[in-house]
Amino acid sequence: MAESELLHYETMGDKQNPAVIIIHGLFGDGDNLKSLARDLTPDYFCVLPDARNHGESPHRESMTYTEMADDIVALADELALEHFSLVGHSMGGKIAMEVAMRYEDRVQAAVFADIAPVAYPAHHNGILDALAGLDLDQIGSRTEADKQLSSAIKEKGVRQFLLKNLRKDGDHFAWRLNLTAITERYQQIADGVSDGHYSGPCLFIKGGNSDYLTEQHRAQVTQRFSNTQVKVVENTGHWLHAEKPRIFNRLVKDFLASQGRL
Repeated sequence: MAESELLHYETMGDKQNPAVIIIHGLFGDGDNLKSLARDLTPDYFCVLPDARNHGESPHRESMTYTEMADDIVALADELALEHFSLVGHSMGGKIAMEVAMRYEDRVQAAVFADIAPVAYPAHHNGILDALAGLDLDQIGSRTEADKQLSSAIKEKGVRQFLLKNLRKDGDHFAWRLNLTAITERYQQIADGVSDGHYSGPCLFIKGGNSDYLTEQHRAQVTQRFSNTQVKVVENTGHWLHAEKPRIFNRLVKDFLASQGRL
């Protein structure tokens, strides 16, 4: 696809309202946080992009956070959004961090869901190997794909989430996401964000049972984000927005409301 092509996106709500750009995590798409967008739309204009190499967005060879942040701002420019708030989960949280630091004058507030601005170990190599090993030419249905994946990925909910990325292409299945690029550039995704700074209001929301955001990350968080609140959703893991959507959505709504309608 041409380098000039924008991210695929969906919008919800009245464009006269303050804008919120909501960014999904690795292997996801814009639908992942649609429950949050539905709760926000009475008061906000919500933009739900697919990150590069995900969903229906363009495929690219590289996936640095600088590049993915520029993707978001190019989309904001296309929609004539001079100012906006951000919500991002996991990889999407890191993208949102990079946007906030590089375009501070445009970002009114930011929410980062269960992620720190640090490099992480390669958590997902097993998933990438399992997806690459799926024989798409021999699959006639998602049920068959699920059966093939079950030996490598035990959690049914994780398999169902991943298999949303399968689409029918003629008489066979294909991946919507750019599995090759994600695999080759996985280290870029696992890396930390840049050493910039954002002084605007931030909310970090941690899953109580998750180790993605811990006390050991405090220094790297406060170095980049000096105006920060932290909330914990107890008895949840990394997918806190899916496990406890009512609590997660309320925390986001209350935080954004506390910043006023700038």
